[in-house]
Amino acid sequence: MGTAQQINSYRRIVPFVEIMDSTLRDGEQTNGVSFLPHEKLVMARKLLHDVNVDRIEIASARVSEGEKEAVTMICRYAQQIDRLDSVEVLGFVDDGQSVDWIASCGGKVINLLAKGSLKHCTHQLHKTPEEHIADILKELDNAANKGFTVNLYLEDWSNGMKDSPDYVFQLMDALVETEIKRFMLPDTLGVMNPLQVIEYFRKMMKRYPDVHFDFHAHNDYDLAVSNSLAAVLSGAKGIHVTVNGLGERCGNAPLASVQAILKDQFHAKTNIIESQLNDISRMVESFSGIAVAPNQPIVGENVFTQVAGVHADGDSKDKLYYNELMPERFGRKREYALGKQSGKANILKNLEELGLDLTPDQTRRVTQRIIELGDKKEIVTQEDLPYIVSDVLKHDGSEDRVKLLSYVVSTAYGLRPGANLKVEINGQQYEASAVGDGQYDAFVKALRYIYKKYLNRTFPILANYQVTIPPGGRTDALVQAVISWHYRDGILRTRGLDADQTEAAIKATFKMLNIVEKNL
Repeated sequence: MGTAQQINSYRRIVPFVEIMDSTLRDGEQTNGVSFLPHEKLVMARKLLHDVNVDRIEIASARVSEGEKEAVTMICRYAQQIDRLDSVEVLGFVDDGQSVDWIASCGGKVINLLAKGSLKHCTHQLHKTPEEHIADILKELDNAANKGFTVNLYLEDWSNGMKDSPDYVFQLMDALVETEIKRFMLPDTLGVMNPLQVIEYFRKMMKRYPDVHFDFHAHNDYDLAVSNSLAAVLSGAKGIHVTVNGLGERCGNAPLASVQAILKDQFHAKTNIIESQLNDISRMVESFSGIAVAPNQPIVGENVFTQVAGVHADGDSKDKLYYNELMPERFGRKREYALGKQSGKANILKNLEELGLDLTPDQTRRVTQRIIELGDKKEIVTQEDLPYIVSDVLKHDGSEDRVKLLSYVVSTAYGLRPGANLKVEINGQQYEASAVGDGQYDAFVKALRYIYKKYLNRTFPILANYQVTIPPGGRTDALVQAVISWHYRDGILRTRGLDADQTEAAIKATFKMLNIVEKNL
């Protein structure tokens, strides 16, 4: 059977795939990345509970006291939610030292690192295959005495299959009848291509048809995702990934990309909750300090942003430019960039997003202005649009039912921040003052007082508050506040843009209040 025929035949029968995330162990080997124990705990909780990965590999044994603290905390949490068997630690063939270390942390699963190539066995360990096998068997006894589950890495397996397959088979023949639960096959140096993965996995599956094999890819040739897919098509029951593709050198296979391809292209089943993939990506980005590329599939900032106007027009006409990678599926939404190529359709999408309803003539004038700006600036962001509309139409917001007439916020050393404000609601003016934990908190408390005392109404509850420096705007000093509110049975999100952070948040708040007022 040819390779193409083989792939097509596998496509129809791909079963459930187990996902093991190694962000906290292999991902931490990214140059410059070092997670604190509490950061590891927070990410482990997110991965196990929200993202719902099947397993997490969280550390290497005997590295440091900080690692021991992290492993202990994660194991304690996993025990509480009955997922301790999903927490794995890399251990070594070291006469029981790794087993004892993991046991002292409360762990129950060791991923034992053995040598998967003759070169590694003889040149790094300076041992014969027989000596290495004897050491592994002794280590299995140590693990069994502690009641451990053992998975076995065959380090440098890819080169082992290329240069010394007899050694790989000798190792497997000696260990296949032991209590090892999973044999994990790494492309340690990232040297394989998908055709080699299929060839080598086919040999392993033919010789050991009942063994659970995992595949662990590295991305040195930008083939980690493709190689992972080839492994699944060839019989691998588990795939190793990291969030955002973190890892040594060029990194590992990214969780989000592997999940999307397995599900969409080959209809494989996993336990991953896709709506959480963007959240875990942002969390790991923050803790690692490694920024996600804007064009990174699934989680990159730009991947659900349309620029060409013809695409936006097609989206409005039976979703002509949509595919299965719908942003809502991953906890995101589609956006439409503005520029000289945007056209009216993109601009209408952004006006709709901002809640601006313009006449055809007004839209034409705004479009022309954006085209003029686009000739000078490659992309006009949505954050620019309110300013452009204001410049073109001189819109003064006179239709707003809730208006901020004046306010003062203050902060001083040793005193709580305060706010005094005057607002107009449906033609009536109200004043209030309050103190809070910050200037914006004080401002909102004063507003709540007005709504409760004078209007006898409930003020929406703050759900999320995010402050960023937007890529657009008239100056580099602009600040964007995006605020989410619990409103009725859903979430209402508004944004404000200003040179001052508090002012930006206040603008977002008044946008929310006007939306609420119009919906009464």
